[in-house]
Amino acid sequence: MSDTDALPVDLGASFDNAYARLPDRLFARVAPTPVAAPSLLALNRELAGQLGLSAERLADEAGIAALAGSRAFEGAEPLAMAYAGHQFGNWVPQLGDGRAILLGEVIDTAGQRRELQLKGAGRTPWSRGGDGRAGIGPVLREYVVSEAMHALGVPTTRALAAVASGETVLREQPLPGAVLTRVARSHVRVGTFQYFTARGDTEAVEALMHHVIEHHYPQLSSAERPALALLDAVMQRQAALVAQWMSLGFIHGVMNTDNCSVLGDTIDYGPCAFMDTFHAERVFSSIDVQARYAWSSQPAMAHWNTAQLAQCLLPLIDADPQTALPLAQASVDRFEALFSDSWSARLGAKIGFAPGSTDSPDAAARILALGRDYLSLLQEGEADFTRGFRVADDVDAARALLDAEPVRLDRWWAARDAALAEAGIGAEAASATMRAANPVRIPRNHRIEQMIVAADSGDLAPLQALSAALANPFEENADLADFEKPPSAGERVERTFCGT
Repeated sequence: MSDTDALPVDLGASFDNAYARLPDRLFARVAPTPVAAPSLLALNRELAGQLGLSAERLADEAGIAALAGSRAFEGAEPLAMAYAGHQFGNWVPQLGDGRAILLGEVIDTAGQRRELQLKGAGRTPWSRGGDGRAGIGPVLREYVVSEAMHALGVPTTRALAAVASGETVLREQPLPGAVLTRVARSHVRVGTFQYFTARGDTEAVEALMHHVIEHHYPQLSSAERPALALLDAVMQRQAALVAQWMSLGFIHGVMNTDNCSVLGDTIDYGPCAFMDTFHAERVFSSIDVQARYAWSSQPAMAHWNTAQLAQCLLPLIDADPQTALPLAQASVDRFEALFSDSWSARLGAKIGFAPGSTDSPDAAARILALGRDYLSLLQEGEADFTRGFRVADDVDAARALLDAEPVRLDRWWAARDAALAEAGIGAEAASATMRAANPVRIPRNHRIEQMIVAADSGDLAPLQALSAALANPFEENADLADFEKPPSAGERVERTFCGT
């Protein structure tokens, strides 16, 4: 390596590393471990532009080396974050970034703070005996699915780049290694707060709370009780997020508190999956053996996670536990109503009811009942979730897809049409609402697996085709019809894996 190769790479980023200015015990300063032979798998040029980064520079030899962790970004202050968490309900007091390193925070072209993190960047103090690396499969899964979620309008972390390491990682079998560059508004989780609460370090919890409020919830800084206001805000965002997940048939698969963002963003795409055939109790994650995070269980789990955050914030809500506890409990108790409102709006839109038509309690209950009835028809007919909603206003197509009793379907359409008429919504407006709420294409599990298998062998064409197909998921496009199709019997993916 020449002296020039050792210099930091200036990619045009405007770094302002606020997390690195917090007390040192919130993290460990650690640099990424260089890799053997980095090569570019995918680069999100549009996102690079939003971040104020030069896509051309990222794609050259020095830029790829920086994305792999082999060279430093100019202005970066790399660190691994400390956190704990409940994993499948079991308390684990020390987790932390075991294979991820936060490079720093850039201010994007819109003036927003965005964190750059490398996943698979090598060992940290929290690697727990692991190698700190990632295989190409999990990296490309997160790259594709997180960008698909963004295109679907879901709050999420983003993927800037995927780089092959030129090394082999050992899991169940040897796999090609890779590094993901993840972009997030914040990587602070419920488990970050839990780490310090478990140690009785209220001062660190308070520093973390002020950091989150200052940079991500500035409107809460003047609240009478900022900690309570933060709890309310996190609950509202989590309730809305899970309702949106469910409206798309998405199952996170590992909703542990260390994977629960305090900004209400989807984070950590491990054994995640989108349903094909609908079933309310569907589980894909190979490690979710008790079905804790099934599709229909996700609201209760988000509620549970926010209750854990409430426990962390109790001393900051009020110094007197007798005052703090009822205030926090009242806040946590509002979760179900918050979720119900979000779910009614999301499910209503999927069957033609525009936002605002579910405002009254009676209307919301009626529309929610109609949505649940349609879900029941999908489940009994063993129908595809995405296609089932896309054709819900097409009588012939829905009958063919659902293979359900015609009388039941006719009754459902009659009830829905009556509710639409009562709400003053015409057929054309209802169809437009449904087209905006129901995607044509999702990142189907079998397509992701096919893409990963091809990439393992060095073929990136399926990755590029899948990414392009998912960029505009609500638009009809006959050239992309193959990406709309559910899997054949031999293509079905019944289990997904974390990849750690």
